This record gives sequence, structure tokens and C-alpha cells, in this order.
Amino acid sequence: MPGSPAFPIEDVATGWRLPGIANLHSHAFQRAMAGLAERQTHPADSFWTWRETMYRMAGRFDPDALHAVASQLYVEMLEAGYTTVCEFHYLHHSPDGAPYATPTAMSDALIAAARDTGIRLTLLPVLYMTGGFDGRALESRQQRFGHDVDGYLRLFEALHARQDEQLRVGCALHSLRAVPADAMRQVLDALPTATRIHVHIAEQRAEVDDCLAVRGARPVEWLLDSAPVDACWTLVHATHLDDGEVAGIARSGATVAVCPTTEANLGDGLFRLRNYLDADGAWGVGSDSHVSVSPVEELRWLEYGQRLASGRRNVAVGASCTSVGATLLRGVLDSAPRATGFDDTGDDAIVLDGQSPLLAGATTADVADRWIFSGNCPALREVRVAGRRVVAEGRHPDREAIAARYAAVLRDKLLA
Repeated sequence: MPGSPAFPIEDVATGWRLPGIANLHSHAFQRAMAGLAERQTHPADSFWTWRETMYRMAGRFDPDALHAVASQLYVEMLEAGYTTVCEFHYLHHSPDGAPYATPTAMSDALIAAARDTGIRLTLLPVLYMTGGFDGRALESRQQRFGHDVDGYLRLFEALHARQDEQLRVGCALHSLRAVPADAMRQVLDALPTATRIHVHIAEQRAEVDDCLAVRGARPVEWLLDSAPVDACWTLVHATHLDDGEVAGIARSGATVAVCPTTEANLGDGLFRLRNYLDADGAWGVGSDSHVSVSPVEELRWLEYGQRLASGRRNVAVGASCTSVGATLLRGVLDSAPRATGFDDTGDDAIVLDGQSPLLAGATTADVADRWIFSGNCPALREVRVAGRRVVAEGRHPDREAIAARYAAVLRDKLLA
């Protein structure tokens, strides 16, 4: 197709083979609360009232429950085409804030879920220290998230030592409001070279206003001026940017993790995709709170949000590409190594089902657009991670057993 980029779509006997997709932002435990925050609790419901439901759910988790929920989530991700997940993990301690006898117990549950299901995992233990830009102490419901710098670095080192071909360990700074500037610098100075660093930033207008009031700069502006942001960094959401911040992120080489279904669910706003593409910025997608577990839906709504805001069609294209689907898939493919730390994923692949009605008559020239913009009927036939087949005929082999454990945990513990 004229104007299409060199995107690796291979016509195979059963359909079309594409590279696996990286999910750049996940809070696994939140899959258990999908659909439970959709009743009005305040006339101005927002992210800040949604957090009340999240805190209640977070307080019910232990390692066994987290393993069951994460296993279910990771099966869903694999069946949807995600082959790597970046887990932004802050449920570190017991609900009252006391450390577990094994300090890595909650992280261990996530690692076990990834190994059991076969997905690649970039585990991002979160540093969470304060309840706001003013440095207030964590409230009682946040105690299980918290560490001081030394405790956090001990956790990071214990997990980092376990890296292997299926596991990478990076660092997550929860947000500028939750990590004081001096603590951020101490942690960054202590991390190994080329550690992947992820941070929530500029998600909410209130966050931007508070940062301006306390630090005298917008969040992304402050970060770019205060930290060595480069291609090892991933800025999550970055919803509220001015022109200088858009250009600054692109120049830094950092990746933006856009989470369209969660950002829509929370009323966050729209990422400035067209401006960022014009600046040649790197980006990928994540499913964040998991109100949807589908790269198709994230990519579709990334484009649709731009269409609704601009009144134009076919926004995510460039001078060398007239296909929106190919542009979107190229974006998530190119950003994956720098955001996840995995640069050896050549044996990760998904195969779209050539017998799916959604793809009837498709060709390598139009299959990306057909897959993303033809609806939600399952179109995935096979998924391989590191060459190992983990989904066949659209199904994970342990789907039923994992779903049964998940249902029991929700019924008997998390929703009881």
C-alpha cells in the first residue's frame, strides 16, 4: 500500500503473523474492581472519588488473592495479544502497613502469576512516600504502599537480582506528589545504569495546579528540568501538557504510556497525540485499571479520542504512512524495548485468525486497519512468547482453572 511503513505483518497459512504487543502500564489488582466504580457518589465524581473504591479494594488483598487476580488478568492479556506487561506495583505490605515476613511476598505473587501464565513481566516496584506535594504523611489506607528510601532500595535490589529471560525489574516513582524531590534524586543515583524508570505524571488538572503552586512549574516541565530523563524513562498518562512539554518529552527520548480506556473511564482528558507525533515522540499503550483488556480497544480509542476532539478522521498518520492501524502498531512496536527492558522479543508473536469474519478478504496491506477498526469479536488465533505457544485456537490452556480460582477469590474474599 503506498504510504505504508515497513511493518512486519506476515501472511501465514492460518492468517497473519504480527509481533507481540507490550502493555506498558498495569495495576493488576484493579482488574478485580472493574465495573464497581460506575455509580455516582458525588455530583462531581472524578479520579479523586474513584480512589475511594480503589482504596477499599486494595485493602482486601493478600499474596494469594493477588496471585489469583493477576493470573486471570495475564491470561486475558495473552488471549488479547499482549505478550509483555509492565506491572506498576505498589501493594507492598499487609493492609495495616506492616511488612510481610517475606518483604517481597506481594511481588512474588506477581512473578509467579507471570511465570504460570507465560507472559513476559517487567516488574516495577513503586516508591510511594507522601500524600501530596506538601509532603503530608500517608493516610492509613496508603500505609501498605509506603517505603522510605532505604527500604525501597532493599526491595528493588532483592527483586533485581532475580531477573532472567522472562523477568525485568525496573523502578516506578508513583508520582511527583508521592515522591519528594530529594528522595527521587537519592533513588535515581542508586539505581543500576539503564534501569527502566516509570512515573505517573500530569494525569489530572489538580496535579498540575498543585505542582505549580508548590514547585513553581508544571509536572513534566519540572521533571525535565530536575531529572536525567532519557530513553530509559516512561511517563505514564502525561495527559495535560503544554507545547514546551510535548516537545521536551519527545527530545528526551522518553516514552509516553497512554491508557485511553482508563483515562476515559476516569475522566482524565486526552493526550495530545497529533502534536506528539509531529514532534517524533515515542509512545505506547497500557490498560492501567483494566476496565478493558484489549490492545485493539486501547489503540482504537487513542485514535477515536483525537477524532472527537479535532472533528477530523485518520489523525494518527504521518508523511510516510497513510494507514492509521499500521501507524499505531508501529508505535507500540518501536517503544516496547525502551519501556520494558526486553530487547530480545523476536520470538514473541500473535497470529490473527484468517477465518475470522472480521478479516474476510483482508490482505497484508489492510489487515492492521481491519483488525483495529472492525469491532470487538475475537480475531486472535495463536500467541507465542519466547517461541513457546501460550494461546492456541484463541484460548490459554489454563483458562478454566485460572478463571475458577479468580471467581472464588472474588466471591469469598474480595467482594464478601
